[in-house]
Amino acid sequence: MKAAIVSAAGERPVYGDFPEPQAEGEQVVVSVKAAAISQLAKARAAGKHYSAGSHYPFITGIDGTGTLENGDPVYFLAFNAPWGSMAERTQVPSGAIVPLPASLDPVLAAAIANPGMSSWAALTRRAQLQQGETVLINGATGTSGGLAVRIAKHLGAGKIIATGRNRDVLDQLRAQGVDITLTLDELPGVLPALMREGIDVVLDYLWGQSALDIMQAAVAGGEKVVRFVQIGSLSGQEISLHSKLLRSSGLTLMGSGLGSVSDAELVACISEMLNAAAESDFSIAFQMRPLSEVAQAWQEDDSRSRTVFTL
Repeated sequence: MKAAIVSAAGERPVYGDFPEPQAEGEQVVVSVKAAAISQLAKARAAGKHYSAGSHYPFITGIDGTGTLENGDPVYFLAFNAPWGSMAERTQVPSGAIVPLPASLDPVLAAAIANPGMSSWAALTRRAQLQQGETVLINGATGTSGGLAVRIAKHLGAGKIIATGRNRDVLDQLRAQGVDITLTLDELPGVLPALMREGIDVVLDYLWGQSALDIMQAAVAGGEKVVRFVQIGSLSGQEISLHSKLLRSSGLTLMGSGLGSVSDAELVACISEMLNAAAESDFSIAFQMRPLSEVAQAWQEDDSRSRTVFTL
């Protein structure tokens, strides 16, 4: 069968032939319909993510949509090397499969699953968002952050504050339910007032200086507990975090990613989110490419539009 194959750490996937998977034990075979490029898929393929394995060659891709042998449409997670999602067929644990709602387009489902799961898990499992609470999304102008706006609204956030670098995109987010938009340059000057008004949950897709600014403002803002959930690190992997930020305040700092929730909870989050997507508008910008173009598309992919391979 044809697949997107990584032969060594740091190499781009290439389109080629790979042995057929076989159903065995608790492993089932999925015929793949669509699989999207994500930052996680790229990092694992490069051997740079903490969840990356060392088995080469392997099929790249961490998730996708497809059909079971009986024709049922499903979404699946594919973390067991060498069986990634970017192949005509792949082997998946039966516990890593969820039914797809009949009304949800499988290509759209593949596009939104990974970015949607990031905020759904962060809000429902990690921060445990309550109805009417205020959510600040740091880095809302990317695909994941923009989708987090609509998911936070769907889950009952009372007020949403969005930050980012692109003013035009921030203005567009107002039409999607954002109450306050701020560029990263504007953020430090207004944070004290926003914290006094009350911010309950922070979803951070950036890390870096803006994350530190938010945490410092949360500490200075008084006794109110702020649940800060770290999701992504587009502004850098490290910051200088003084210990007093955690000792002298009610700031609660937590992460949301692979390992922060159990595998079973992760699958449950994705199932809940996809069912919600069948009822609400969780659409995002994406482009479809045939899997045969994987080497070129891997280089061209960026955060403004998801690349979804179709088979």
